[in-house]
Amino acid sequence: MLLHFTKMHGLGNDFVMVDLVTQRARLDAAQIRALADRRFGIGFDQLLVVEPPRDPEMDFRYRIYNADGGEVENCGNGARCFARFVRDQRLTHKHEIHVETAGGPLMLSVQHDGLVRVDMGRPRFSPVAIPFDAPGDQPLHPLEVGDETLNIAVVSMGNPHAVLQVDSVESAPVERLGPLVEAHPRFPKRVNVGFMQVLSPSEIRLRVYERGSGETLACGTGACAAVASGIRQGLLKSPVKVHLSGGELSIEWPDPEGALTMVGPATRVFDGRVALN
Repeated sequence: MLLHFTKMHGLGNDFVMVDLVTQRARLDAAQIRALADRRFGIGFDQLLVVEPPRDPEMDFRYRIYNADGGEVENCGNGARCFARFVRDQRLTHKHEIHVETAGGPLMLSVQHDGLVRVDMGRPRFSPVAIPFDAPGDQPLHPLEVGDETLNIAVVSMGNPHAVLQVDSVESAPVERLGPLVEAHPRFPKRVNVGFMQVLSPSEIRLRVYERGSGETLACGTGACAAVASGIRQGLLKSPVKVHLSGGELSIEWPDPEGALTMVGPATRVFDGRVALN
């Protein structure tokens, strides 16, 4: 069968969007891996699927698959693309869109300037929420990786994040430490790994090694996790501008007891059809 799709990106973090509201298909992990291949498939960091909601209070169900075929809980850049996609495809005319995800409900707002604001919910720091094997909740946790000990913050933004502060993102050992921390046995569901350089209390640079995808040009939930951990440690103050390899996001968390919000762009690249084997 031919599957209709749309290629999109959020600051270079690229996605294939599939509407399973108006078309029917079943995608298994092997098919997703084949589609994700940048030489023999379409190529993407993640596959985003739109489905009818199970909860009558929601507008859609939003499912996220990494390039390795595994389903994950949340994706901030993907959420912005999701909001643009369902409006572009005329699946809804709403400016405020409520979606259910494996990581919990999200509220997406398409602004008049074309940017998308995402209510990401309240960051969670409890090791149980990540999940992370640690004796208690604290701003930083020691993590032994090989013959060195890293001090990491752990944050759940509906998906798991570890954040490591570095002097420079350019010289940060992302390729070496990223996969080691991602698959560390203390993270039973693996983890996304952020390398954060603090420029000022209102500005950071960030690189993210994403679980199941490797380093990407941008990671929305990673930006949220980095800012949340920085505010918690007293390093940052809301709002914070986050410089990623693919561009900039604005993260706001003025009330530690409230929700964190993210604002950024979402861009359609092209539409296409692909044969499913």
